[in-house]
Amino acid sequence: MRILLVKPAPRLAPIRALQRFQLLEPLELGYVAAAVPPGHEVRVLDLRLARFPGLAYRRALARFRPDLVGFTAYSHEASDAKRLAREARAARPAARIVVGGHHATVAPEDFLGDDPPPFDAVVRGEGCTPFRAIVERAAAGAPFDGIPQVAVPGATESPGWPLYPDPATLPRARRDLWEARRYHAVWVREDAPDWTSIDPPVAMVRASWGCRMKCTFCIVPSLCGGRHLPRPADDVADEIASLEAGHVYFCDDENFIDPAFAAGLAEALARRGVKKRYFAWARSTSVLKHPEVFRAWRALGLDAAFIGFEFPTDEQLKRVAKGATVADNARAHDALRAEGIAVHAGFMLMPESGEEEFQRLAEYVRAMPPAQLSFTVCTPSPGTPDYAAIRDRIWVDNPYELHDCMHPLTPTALPLRRFCELFARQVAEGGHKTPLRTHNHPVPPLELARILVAAALYPRAFAAVYRDYPRELWG
Repeated sequence: MRILLVKPAPRLAPIRALQRFQLLEPLELGYVAAAVPPGHEVRVLDLRLARFPGLAYRRALARFRPDLVGFTAYSHEASDAKRLAREARAARPAARIVVGGHHATVAPEDFLGDDPPPFDAVVRGEGCTPFRAIVERAAAGAPFDGIPQVAVPGATESPGWPLYPDPATLPRARRDLWEARRYHAVWVREDAPDWTSIDPPVAMVRASWGCRMKCTFCIVPSLCGGRHLPRPADDVADEIASLEAGHVYFCDDENFIDPAFAAGLAEALARRGVKKRYFAWARSTSVLKHPEVFRAWRALGLDAAFIGFEFPTDEQLKRVAKGATVADNARAHDALRAEGIAVHAGFMLMPESGEEEFQRLAEYVRAMPPAQLSFTVCTPSPGTPDYAAIRDRIWVDNPYELHDCMHPLTPTALPLRRFCELFARQVAEGGHKTPLRTHNHPVPPLELARILVAAALYPRAFAAVYRDYPRELWG
């Protein structure tokens, strides 16, 4: 069979603006492609790379003539995945069409409720094992009923919450299905040598899945049953050693929550003499409890770590069961910088934030040491306690259309247009804290020009967020 795996292009302006700074590999499609049995031809179509996504998609359907089309989608991409599936159905009536990814896992009913349904199967959770079975059934012309973790239209029962398998049983993602050089990220360092690239090609690696914490807005603990599941350290080290890119973005939910695994992976990389630069996700409490692990990773090339600061007050952090305090965040920030590791601090705004809350956050950010900063709106995922709490207050007909962590899902305390104005102002001001600006070291001129343009356009996307709502909500 000919199998086409598709990643939709972004529709919402903040996501498109973010891609100017960071465009990472479609690793999820590489994983399911690796699960395909021998004898089938597989292609990955990343529509984020296309200047004219619709044309690129129609051309792929016409020229490749797939027998099986698979989509991945976050919630804000769900409607796009449905539209693309209908186009595939019209162009290739005999093809089987399936969907997986985050939205399929947390809200499978959204993909099954249309009449006629756009998909023949909806995969929940880890997709490698179910997709292999789907390919085998499709090749045999058999129905998809009864495949674990797979929902089909018209079924009387939906598959239960998926159980995540042992990561050691999963195949290594197929990176041969895309051009590695096309994926990049703005790379922040505390000690970058002069004229070092600040927007290099970047490979994405997943060393583990899950998290043991219970933040009320986060779906990750539910996805993996509150467990942290690492891959074998030697397998991860071998994968990293084989990468073409010199920069590695770990997409683990928390790389250092299991200090023994983090130390073991560092040792495995050191034994192989791997020379790469790394970006990873961490918690402030992990930094404070195990500074020796971060010291070892710094020696390997860890340049920066993302830490979810979330809020500027302990009361807000406690409300979402973050498990850390404002003081923890500040101490971790100082500890990482003392080791030469830059910090990417993530903050969340609440829809009910008023002028006073915006001012408090702005003052907190101004007083911080240098850091790369990002700001989102708290939009909890379906399946979390926080989503259950806001479900009855969602103020748009289809919340998935705007579920990108940049659009408030519930009514804002301020007029929506004013909320977006203050949101954009905070994004713009936060951009001045990055070590790329504060350290003022020379960088390649073309990269600098491109990133300065992106930085100027980025806040405008946030200021215009209100335009994605019905006019009567603008305020």
